[in-house]
Amino acid sequence: MSALLFIGGRVFGAGPASAVAVRDGRIVAVGDRASVLSELSGGAFDVVDLDGRALVPGLQDAHIHPVSGALERLRCDLTPWHTKAEYLAAVAAYPGSGWITGGGWSMAAFPGGLPHRDDLDAVAAGRPVFLPNRDHHSAWVNSRALALAGITRDTADPAGGRIERDASGEPTGVLHEGAMDLVTGLLPADTAEDYDRALAEAQRYLFSLGITGWQDAIVGSYAGTRDQFDTYLSADAAGVLRARVTGALWWDRAGDESQIALFESRRAAAGHGRFRATAVKIMQDGVAENFTAAMIDPYVGQGAHCGHSNVDPARLAFFVRQLAAAGFGVHFHAIGDRAVRECLDAVAAARAAGFSGPRHHLAHLQVVHPSDVPRFAALDVTANIQALWATHHEQNDTLCVPFFGPERAAWQYPFGSIARAGGRLAAGSDWPVTTPNPWWAIHVAVHRTEPPVSAEADWPTSQVPMLPREALTLDQALTAYTLGSAYVNGTDDLTGSIAPGKAADLVVLDRDPFEPDATLYETAADLVFIDGEVVHER
Repeated sequence: MSALLFIGGRVFGAGPASAVAVRDGRIVAVGDRASVLSELSGGAFDVVDLDGRALVPGLQDAHIHPVSGALERLRCDLTPWHTKAEYLAAVAAYPGSGWITGGGWSMAAFPGGLPHRDDLDAVAAGRPVFLPNRDHHSAWVNSRALALAGITRDTADPAGGRIERDASGEPTGVLHEGAMDLVTGLLPADTAEDYDRALAEAQRYLFSLGITGWQDAIVGSYAGTRDQFDTYLSADAAGVLRARVTGALWWDRAGDESQIALFESRRAAAGHGRFRATAVKIMQDGVAENFTAAMIDPYVGQGAHCGHSNVDPARLAFFVRQLAAAGFGVHFHAIGDRAVRECLDAVAAARAAGFSGPRHHLAHLQVVHPSDVPRFAALDVTANIQALWATHHEQNDTLCVPFFGPERAAWQYPFGSIARAGGRLAAGSDWPVTTPNPWWAIHVAVHRTEPPVSAEADWPTSQVPMLPREALTLDQALTAYTLGSAYVNGTDDLTGSIAPGKAADLVVLDRDPFEPDATLYETAADLVFIDGEVVHER
């Protein structure tokens, strides 16, 4: 492994430093060119001339589903498309004769966010179809799939799920949350080889975006997906896994604290390489678009309906104390203001019981009651933001805002408020819900508008900033994607900043994004290093 000298550009987070030296996979010096050169004297080294570009730490995605994202890319992938006609054309063209799986449709393409089985029936030639939407909280199925699952007008909604029905009570072909499980057991089982291939593709793709580490937000079986724990272990053992990965072990919402013993055994098995299993994922609510996000007050026009808490708050507090006692940080899914409060209350109970160590974080944070904003800093809970969602895009403007009402709509994605109150930020994409391109998300975090090249930019108000007071500076947004995510991933001792002693997980960008005329959403990774070795070159 040769030594490296980076010169000629901005070194993010290192003040006036203009040079970085790397030897044996570690950063050995950061400073001016002369002082850094002295650290490399007496041996050969390669020079990387930044030529005005920026050197940044490897970016880390703190909430992502890479295996699922890659599987969708390899199957009936609807994510490139944005209209019903395009979706149906992709389904009609999908090869084979059995199940059609994949997914990635947008609720904004359909009236009320709800597609219909009849449209799939017309193009699927009798093949059963199961296609989750982009947020993976609902699935679109056809009549053949419903029949195979035995779902009729007489089928009761399962616990934690809902079958969408028409005025006469007939299933329309949309299954929400736990209702998806009525079909997922019938799908062709993914093989270990499928998952191996998907992980390799995901790693390649994420490296190309400058992402050198991530937290897999669900390691376990969920909504028909295979448990990928062994996929990571085998890739790590074989030397295929180069990224630094933290797994958030899936909490079975129907289970109890007996799960923790399994988590402890998994943590021990995964503690020796690039993959670590040190977090536990609890999905406390659903999503606002289908009224399953847990709200303090009812949705507008939905009677007394306030959404759904997946775990009873008292039990949640007990479970979080038990997990904290076992040394696990909890990765919460919290969309609605009630879910956010319930999760913060659970952490508060654990902190009060003396468990101050685990690194807990709340992901998504679509609606946060203003009184809960300062609690992130007070409780040392990281806000894990998916910044790309914080715009006036069609799905939010038509399927969320009218049902929040104006007061709650003004509480959406309060990243700036949390930061001003002293809260720590991490950042992620939730891919395949949305693109894993970090620079699109950083653009939104800074401008609170859609990237002009996004398909969502066709929406009339997409270039009107959404709650601009909640915007972040570029420094804050990039820190969230580097040191903030490294913190919740538990790798900040090695990664997240450019400093002597840290691993040389580094990215040479194609520009200096801090220049006044830089276009953030067009920023790309020219060179990506892990431990000082190139893993991507554009």
